[in-house]
Amino acid sequence: MDDNAIHQWLIECFGPVQGEMAWKQLEQLPPEIREQLASQGELPDPARMRAMMQAMNAGGLNSFTGMQNAVDQGPINIALAKSLALQQANASGSDTSVSATDGAQMRRIMSEVNLWLDTACEFNPPAGEAEALTRDSWVEGTIDSWANFAAPVARSMNEALTSVISERLGDAMQGEITGMFAGPVPIPIPDNMKDPKQIMKLFANTSYAMQLGQAAGDLSREVRGSFDQGIALLNNPAGGLIVQNVKEYAKSLDLDETEVMEFLALHEAAYARLYANVPWLMPRFEALLGKYARGITIDMDAMEEQLREAAAMDPESLSGAVNLANVGITDTPEQRAAMRSIETLLALVEGWVDCVVWRAGMPHIAHMEQLREMMRRERAVGGPAECTFEALMGLQLRPKRMREAAALWEQLTLEGADARDAKWSHPDLLPALPDEESAAASGSANGAGAGSASADQAQSASKGANIDWDDELSKLLNGELSDPKQEEPKEDSSAESSDDPQNTAEESDNGTDSTDPTDSDDEKPQSGSGE
Repeated sequence: MDDNAIHQWLIECFGPVQGEMAWKQLEQLPPEIREQLASQGELPDPARMRAMMQAMNAGGLNSFTGMQNAVDQGPINIALAKSLALQQANASGSDTSVSATDGAQMRRIMSEVNLWLDTACEFNPPAGEAEALTRDSWVEGTIDSWANFAAPVARSMNEALTSVISERLGDAMQGEITGMFAGPVPIPIPDNMKDPKQIMKLFANTSYAMQLGQAAGDLSREVRGSFDQGIALLNNPAGGLIVQNVKEYAKSLDLDETEVMEFLALHEAAYARLYANVPWLMPRFEALLGKYARGITIDMDAMEEQLREAAAMDPESLSGAVNLANVGITDTPEQRAAMRSIETLLALVEGWVDCVVWRAGMPHIAHMEQLREMMRRERAVGGPAECTFEALMGLQLRPKRMREAAALWEQLTLEGADARDAKWSHPDLLPALPDEESAAASGSANGAGAGSASADQAQSASKGANIDWDDELSKLLNGELSDPKQEEPKEDSSAESSDDPQNTAEESDNGTDSTDPTDSDDEKPQSGSGE
């Protein structure tokens, strides 16, 4: 690569004025460094470089003060993650706004389905109105929540990187850190941050934010509602639907757009009612997620290997060292217990939603049963972006026993919707899933968390990517699919061999459930023996 190629690349990246300034700075570098730069392979795409520089500016990494602030503010540069996620969400093919017609249709449908839900549950709708979201507004509304969940993982990564640098690599890193990025235009590092331990915090902070932002941007193209992961992420308690994704989903299924939107709106409205009327629910999830994440242990040998194999000391090259799939250690017993509690509580939430949505929607939605089964299967597998996102955070938000939970809530509905929904008034009153200990042992054997879960998540992503959902729906519509219980033996075999759900519910009411799905560090309800 000659000087002319580098000169032209700088102009394409930064424009005629700043590009010329960068070129003049480059000309002042020592000859040996310029020769090293000229010997590099193909330069990054200018458009990608411009986008990255824009994100770095948004993350405050365009000044020495901003770099120091990024380290001081926490383990994740949220501004950088948000900027990258928005770039991905607004990539080619994304709508920048919701049309007045689409917005009015969504609001009308949300109003209708709330009337349907009035007949199926005792919870009132939350204050406010559900939002008609774009992909970028979903990112804006949820990225802070994702960063909050990921912070314990990122903090563990930062501490491990610092430890590896100081205890294992020793002086091997000295003299190697000269700028934020390898390439023709390194961004200089201030003298007070050239200490390898300090700069590693900045690199880890930046690298994790880059991965989180990319994953969140990809996820914005998969999700259809703000409660798709089963938890409340949006600031608006009434939730919202990503209209473009809903329309594309209906098109992929070759079903009426209004019918599909009604079905998805029912789900969104049911989640919104549950979380708005059960104030302890989201804080309990946060406590359990924090308990699990705080126990994540980093494999120092694996991290050291990732660092030694890094092509350069910059955030992009260090991405492998701060990816839990590469450096996470298999879960501890305490973590497995926390993950089982998360999975159980999530199954109870999604099972309740499944129950009330089915009862509210059956009289109104022609393909209700088929869409219900379709969503169950999609939720069990997860999309590629969703699985990648979960692997990055070290969390697998899968309601592994949702079918059993839905059947249990259906059984409790026979006592009346008011009695069923009263179970949510306190965590002690929640019903226990059947044969919980057996299911927990099965979950442990299959690996449910950070180190062991990363392989499961990768497998799930591959499985999700290879499923032909159009063909699956066609089979559902034609009644050709076998009993879903036969396809999910890990979830349902325990249910078939256990006592019936009514007996289990009675055991829960009598304080004999074997596993408390809401156990946390701060509060441990005593409805059963706990975990």
